[in-house]
Amino acid sequence: MTEPKIAQKGAYAVDVEEGKNYAWCACGLSANQPFCDGKHSGTGLAPVRFTAEKTGKMYLCGCKNTKSAPRCDGSHSSLD
Repeated sequence: MTEPKIAQKGAYAVDVEEGKNYAWCACGLSANQPFCDGKHSGTGLAPVRFTAEKTGKMYLCGCKNTKSAPRCDGSHSSLD
């Protein structure tokens, strides 16, 4: 698998906690979107791990085409 599966054409608005570690699904296969559940195993794709800088709402990419992973950068608006 070289291209991720589009989980949704839009951002996931999620609440994060400052200092907490997260793993954003980069393959699009996770049943726990937008977070990784391990389904990327064997795909050649890996989750993007990050630590929340502050507590609050964060908009994580759902189309898996962002250039600013794990944040949504609006790439979904140019998809078919």
